[in-house]
Amino acid sequence: MGVNTVGDLIRHYPMRYLDLSTVASLREVKVGAEVTVVGRVHEIRIKKPRPRLTITEIGIVDGTGVLLGVWFNQPYVERRFAPGDRVAFAGKVELDYGFKQIKTPFVEKLPTEQDGVITSLGRILPVHRATEALSTNWLRRLVAAAVDDYCGIPDHLPSALREARCLMPLGSALREIQFPEHLASITEARTRLAYDEILLLQLYTAIRRHALTRERTGTAHIVGGPHLRALEAALPFTLTKDQARAIAEIHDDMVSPHPMNRLLLGDVGTGKTLVAAHALVASADTGAQSAMMAPTEVLATQYASAIGPLLDSSGVSWGLLTGSTPAAKKREILGRVAEGAVQVLFGTHALLEESVVFDRLSLAIVDEQHRFGVNQRLGLREKGTATDLLVMTATPIPRSLALTLYGDLETSYLRIRPNACSGVTTALVRPRERQKAYDAIRTAVREGRQAYVVCALVEESEAAEAKAAKVEVERLRSQVFPELRIGLLTGRMRSSDKLKTMHEFRSGEIDVLVATTVIEVGVDVPNATVMMVEDADRFGLAQLHQLRGRVGRGAYSGCVYLVADPRNQDSQERMNAIMATEDGFELAELDLKLRGEGHILGDQQHGLPALKLASVIADGELIEQARADARAIVEKDPHLVLPAHAPLREEVRRVFSSAWEWVSSG
Repeated sequence: MGVNTVGDLIRHYPMRYLDLSTVASLREVKVGAEVTVVGRVHEIRIKKPRPRLTITEIGIVDGTGVLLGVWFNQPYVERRFAPGDRVAFAGKVELDYGFKQIKTPFVEKLPTEQDGVITSLGRILPVHRATEALSTNWLRRLVAAAVDDYCGIPDHLPSALREARCLMPLGSALREIQFPEHLASITEARTRLAYDEILLLQLYTAIRRHALTRERTGTAHIVGGPHLRALEAALPFTLTKDQARAIAEIHDDMVSPHPMNRLLLGDVGTGKTLVAAHALVASADTGAQSAMMAPTEVLATQYASAIGPLLDSSGVSWGLLTGSTPAAKKREILGRVAEGAVQVLFGTHALLEESVVFDRLSLAIVDEQHRFGVNQRLGLREKGTATDLLVMTATPIPRSLALTLYGDLETSYLRIRPNACSGVTTALVRPRERQKAYDAIRTAVREGRQAYVVCALVEESEAAEAKAAKVEVERLRSQVFPELRIGLLTGRMRSSDKLKTMHEFRSGEIDVLVATTVIEVGVDVPNATVMMVEDADRFGLAQLHQLRGRVGRGAYSGCVYLVADPRNQDSQERMNAIMATEDGFELAELDLKLRGEGHILGDQQHGLPALKLASVIADGELIEQARADARAIVEKDPHLVLPAHAPLREEVRRVFSSAWEWVSSG
């Protein structure tokens, strides 16, 4: 369970509580109420009303009445209890067949009265996560002993900070969250301990940021040089306010002799590519080089195609390096990069190879950074000396999550779309109504436009009832659109085949592209105006929003047809939300609430300790406070060497032991 020390044990927090201080008698409980009841097991019955259904009923009595606990297809419940056992049930009371019952209640087998005050009535009983070999009662006694012996540990928070934030002392917080006197004290204790988790993470990232930036001297870039003036003169449109602000923030960082560490968050279609171009050109004006790394060849090639002409008009030389670059061409590019003749190099993971040596790399741009590990991000940066870093993503991230995942990065936001006249309408169609989407695709192609059909799977699977791209492309060619030119794009295709297909689609040789989510990020074909997403309820909100961003990117508006038959509340909420708004940040907030942050933090924390109590959904204000406090502390004391900060230093070292030494060197 990850409990290796007494400290781990004290911080093995309860997953829930049984409020035995307000136990209702079985006679008093009301139908429809959420209650906690205590009684003794009177009878255990197993029913099998039909072949694949087993019902386990446990009847408990307390001298005033009877109540049933009911479990479906969980026969092992019978083995956990015996008549005479003292138990607590918690859940919602229903009335069925004349009996009060709780279906699938939370149940706790209570020790007898002689086991002591820990489990006596009149208290709030903590319930810890246990395992098959460890009972919750045994674990509760162990935690209680640890709390009694060790909760007098010194508080690592400076008293002035604790008082300013009105936080409970550490020992009191640990005691109250484990064995609370009152329900209200649980909230107060949780706030203190959640603040601790966030503060330590923010201190770590603030120290790391200071070590990477303030303590290193890099390139003080020139802003406003001839290349940048040529770029601005070549633009046929005016920048949005968001673009202008982001460019100014990036240029301010680049002018500084300290390395830039910035995240550019751009919603779909807000023009982060153009913002990146301004950074690349500023590097060239300084007589230095820059590199832009994308996670796929399709995206790297597209960036070269989109930004390359802007660089040409600005007098900046550039090259493209991917895994499929021919050997002779690769040798030529590497030679020109090494001698400084290539000022901007686009590429994929190929940029990280040892053979790629820059003459003077001053700027590294990493796109869709969540698809790269931290080591890859830093690997590109280390090809220069104190290189400026700009991380970009087209996936909108709620501010609270961005501050948690990317606390060491300053953040710029793009929300405004430059092309306000085009837009996208989103409609839900049931599977039996597919013809509406087919008609829209046929009409669009007749008018000279193009379309996407997106499938969740590449190939058919027995484990999932969803359309597969390889099967669907043949069905569309033979049965639905025999008169149209239909292509296929999946992530399993060879790189050369993917690039060939995208080139044919972009040049208009393909009318309808059947694809998987490989097109989710970055694919830019302004002539595509219709998208049909099969099994749309299998996708998350953020993914649907990214897919939707592939249409309506040009002068013509787009339309997305979500083919789904949502059966549960979660799916219905997602479908309603994606149709109600085009604001990616609003959808990201909702997606976070629906799916939770666990999977996101787990994927992107890169080995950092998991947050046990703090929630990026519920604790946005706490995250803001902790970040401000951490930055103020590190600004004053970068290595936490002042006596008042020594306990904090030791706590950060304890929590981040595997990554602490290089961050705190000096």
